[in-house]
Amino acid sequence: MFAQGASEVLDFILFRTLFIVILGISAGYFRPPDQPFWSAALMGAALGLLAIVAERRIERITLKRLIGVVFGVVAGLLCAALVSLVLSQVGNPSSNGLRLTEVVCLLLFAYIGAVIGAAKGDLLNLSALGGLFGNEAEVRRDQKILDTSVIIDGRIADIADTGFFDGALVVPQFVLHELQMVADSADSMKRNRGRRGLDILQRLQKMSHVKVQIVSEDFPQVREVDMKLIELARLYNCKIITNDFNLNKVAHVRGVEVLNINELANSLKPIVLPGELMRVFILKEGKEYNQGVAYLDDGTMVVVDNARRMISKTIDISVTSVLQTTAGKMIFGKYDDRIQPAPAPNAPRQEAAPRREQAVGEG
Repeated sequence: MFAQGASEVLDFILFRTLFIVILGISAGYFRPPDQPFWSAALMGAALGLLAIVAERRIERITLKRLIGVVFGVVAGLLCAALVSLVLSQVGNPSSNGLRLTEVVCLLLFAYIGAVIGAAKGDLLNLSALGGLFGNEAEVRRDQKILDTSVIIDGRIADIADTGFFDGALVVPQFVLHELQMVADSADSMKRNRGRRGLDILQRLQKMSHVKVQIVSEDFPQVREVDMKLIELARLYNCKIITNDFNLNKVAHVRGVEVLNINELANSLKPIVLPGELMRVFILKEGKEYNQGVAYLDDGTMVVVDNARRMISKTIDISVTSVLQTTAGKMIFGKYDDRIQPAPAPNAPRQEAAPRREQAVGEG
């Protein structure tokens, strides 16, 4: 996966470099007779570099804004032509001052039209054009950007395998770069986590019903990867998939929707009501007096009163309350000998341990 992203970056550099070189040589070859070769070649290369920068900027804007810019520039040029027509009627057409004024009006109106068109382009209703351009917003809205933490976590692959996700899963280049840095870390634990994340991406890419899209959009002015993810989500108008608590909060503040894997896992935990019976394995002693602690298969903690002497045993308990927190769900229960199942007929009868109250009374 990372090799594919690096190959795309290498192709981008090679083709753009070749374009600049060819444009520079062509400008030098077709230069005016009185102009040196190298100055014309450098001017052609500069124009090629300017075209590449403009191309990269245009890729980042939405179709609505691009159409707004085009309409704005056309409207600005029409206004400049009308102003030039009026000036030519009232002034001397051969005057240098008039020509300078026309050029200034041309640039000024074109710039104002482009700025206003870009600002008002989001108000366009492209669906009114018969669906010719109306699907871009819906396609990008169906995309979901993957965070580094959720890729390393690995549960995203199991969820995607069930078919719950629609649209494409977007992996930015800066996330791939961060995964590679983690995979190349000197710390063995970090290295294993990074390699696991790359394996998860390869697994997602091999799924026939899941589309994984590598995007090269970056925000050099933003240093933190989390903020880059938020800016990319705002640019694409789509959601971020993460299990990072801090990124979740910051994204909500910035108006970006987030799909949190941890919240999904908590919502899928079994629902129990007070009074229900549960069978649990008491693993260790609780913090309070005479408490035992058990865990369900999904990791939910179960705190059981009167179960301290039942450590390393499987017992039936009665649920007393359920506490839902941001970190997960906790279940509180109570152990009572009267709710335990009767022993099998052929099984040897196990003598119950004396109650603490009886022991204290006898003492």
